[in-house]
Amino acid sequence: MNNLLPFNGELYLVKNFYSEQHAWQLFNVLLQSLAWQEEKIFIYGRWVKVPRLMCWYGDKNAGYQYSGVKHQALPWTEPLIAIRHNIKIAHQCAFNSVMANLYRNGSDSMGCHADDEKELGINPTIASLSLGEQRLLKFKHQQRKQVIDVLLGHGDLLLMRGEIQHHWQHQVPKTKKPKSERINLTFRKIVRDPSTILDG
Repeated sequence: MNNLLPFNGELYLVKNFYSEQHAWQLFNVLLQSLAWQEEKIFIYGRWVKVPRLMCWYGDKNAGYQYSGVKHQALPWTEPLIAIRHNIKIAHQCAFNSVMANLYRNGSDSMGCHADDEKELGINPTIASLSLGEQRLLKFKHQQRKQVIDVLLGHGDLLLMRGEIQHHWQHQVPKTKKPKSERINLTFRKIVRDPSTILDG
């Protein structure tokens, strides 16, 4: 795999981690079975509605908090367990939780941020699986302002490793182009004592 970043971290794109047919099967199952809900987060001194649907699954001790919202993980479902297992076998990374995002159309988005919460440890590994509509993921270096665009397609897997969360922010911007539904699963490892974890 080729690192898509020129410096300060590792970013790998695995095209067609799931075949088109298998990916559509997963998309349909997850769309119908996951506990999708609207959420609000606290940013810039006020509560705002998240422009997408979300849900959180994982082990009992894999609670997660960001932007003033604490997430208590729902129990793993069989499809999520199977996906986690396949990623672990293929890329030697273990996870105890997953955040699921449902982008309903081009108006749904994710703001610019880094996954640098202390619960994730110092240099976490995060695996992001895309199912459904193709969407753009933009990375911007926090000091050098360099921008890297990654187009995520149906069945693609993205891996973030190393010091990427310390130096790069990423976002899924809104678009005026017609877009259908997209599911994104971001697998993470929540740690109890982040200071003892050097790599996810």
